[in-house]
Amino acid sequence: MDLPRPVSGVGVVLERDDGRIAIGHRVTAGEEPSWSFPGGHLEGGETPVAAALRELAEETGVVAARGSLFAVCVRTAGSGVTFAVHVAAPAGALLTVTEPHAVDAWRWADPDDLPGPLFVHTAAVRHAWRAPGSGLAGWDLHPLAHPAVPRPN
Repeated sequence: MDLPRPVSGVGVVLERDDGRIAIGHRVTAGEEPSWSFPGGHLEGGETPVAAALRELAEETGVVAARGSLFAVCVRTAGSGVTFAVHVAAPAGALLTVTEPHAVDAWRWADPDDLPGPLFVHTAAVRHAWRAPGSGLAGWDLHPLAHPAVPRPN
């Protein structure tokens, strides 16, 4: 079997104080529409947390100072490694559509009642976050620590 070269990406669980998380309606050309956490690919020399904070700002307009890497998700049914990063949403964070060609809407949602279908990498990150230590078909999930990010002042 000839698989594509793995790509390193990040998926961001942006969580408000009330437990709701950011999710966007993904409309990237050539893909079926789906719902996705903020995220994207790492750039050369970037750490997963730095990439997550950059992608978060680029995609939603939300600027955060820190995040916490909580899992590494390796896609075995395809290709790719997704670093799962938790970010506490700054007080009053507003989600803005900044890349309408990729995501046409952002909203805050209950993490146990997300719209579907979920983007495959988002499903893996959500599973690693909500059910750490349990398996997910097509993925090799490596929980590092449950997110415990200090809230911004």
